Amino acid sequence: MADVDAASTTPTNVPETTIDDNEEAESKEIMLMKQRVEEMEREANKLRELQAAAEKANQETGAENAGVPMDTEDDKALADSRSVYVGNVDYSATPEEIQGHFQACGTINRVTIICDKFTGHPKGFAYVEFSEPEHIDAALAMDNSLFRGRLIKVTAKRTNVPGFNRGRGRGGYRGGYRGGYRGGSPGYQPYRARGRGRGRGF
Repeated sequence: MADVDAASTTPTNVPETTIDDNEEAESKEIMLMKQRVEEMEREANKLRELQAAAEKANQETGAENAGVPMDTEDDKALADSRSVYVGNVDYSATPEEIQGHFQACGTINRVTIICDKFTGHPKGFAYVEFSEPEHIDAALAMDNSLFRGRLIKVTAKRTNVPGFNRGRGRGGYRGGYRGGYRGGSPGYQPYRARGRGRGRGF
């Protein structure tokens, strides 16, 4: 009888311990989740503080720079007059490599590799601005030179005129004459080769 009691009490205790283990595991998970939520809230508060500080700094610098004029059209035209366009540039080329390629032409102010504004990938062309307009002739002599295994195109940079070439929208007239006369008398049938083309072979 004692054996039966011992056997009967043992199985009843096992599920209770498993339930306790499950409850402990769940309470640990809940505690961990609470800690994570608290950490995320702290980080969010820090981000808010940083963003507020950055906005305040931007407002202060904006007020300071209000009296400083931006580059005028004359300045841009002057910079363009001493710059060259470099086309067919390797996509993995760096500004330093381009500068090294044109270093012999003269002192370089800056090299700008144009990237796609949506993807951030280079478009395959760049601009090189020299310190003096006299260096342009030497740079133009580098046209069709080999750079990273590709023949690059070097031309003088043209100055963009605001509003120029914007009159024609996307829906403008593009095509020319698109086909022959489709009307005519119903009795006239033009000659068609039989079975030669991709049509039904009338």
